[in-house]
Amino acid sequence: MSPNRPAARRRGSTRLRWLIEILDIAEVSFRGAAIRASDRPGEWFPHVAVAGRSNVGKSSLLNWLFRQNLAKVAKAPGKTRTLNFFLVNRTYYLVDLPGYGYAKVARALREEWGQALGEYIADEERLAGVVALVDIRHGLTDRDRDLQELLLASGRERLVVLTKADKVGRGQQAKMRLGVQRELALHVPPMVVSVRTGEGRRELLAGIDGMVSSWRQRQRRE
Repeated sequence: MSPNRPAARRRGSTRLRWLIEILDIAEVSFRGAAIRASDRPGEWFPHVAVAGRSNVGKSSLLNWLFRQNLAKVAKAPGKTRTLNFFLVNRTYYLVDLPGYGYAKVARALREEWGQALGEYIADEERLAGVVALVDIRHGLTDRDRDLQELLLASGRERLVVLTKADKVGRGQQAKMRLGVQRELALHVPPMVVSVRTGEGRRELLAGIDGMVSSWRQRQRRE
């Protein structure tokens, strides 16, 4: 064994710990809720939106990332009625979008949510990308497919994430990942996460960081 190998491993381990610390969320604050564009926070920070159907576990996932209960977890799905803005590490926003597809919400309200979500995704210049959540137990719904079409039509970067991984076995996870990858023509399989077990948190934060970094690089070129 090379005498330099242990030192190289220590340097690699130190760098890995440093990267984890950089990627993690050290500070987060709720900065407001909005429907209209004029009511959104004004800072020129990148946004990463988190979208998914009602009952996909979106609020629980955000609190899991934050390590504190800032996003409201409702007993009945469909309660997020605005775009909710959380400032992370004073450098970017995570935006909790209204859940879609809950039949018990009044039709007029569902249409209002759909319009607000569509306008935000299509027109917001600070939007770096969208984390699209899909319940691994059920796979893609028609509303999930509609969202993916909107993201592609708007040229938005997307990160597809399968939630509630602890609810199915490894074999079903692999089958669902492959099926979603093929249907959505993703370059890589979607990641899987579990709020209960902690699986996938580091990878999800790295994916969010990648979208933020890409947005900043585009801004420097413009």
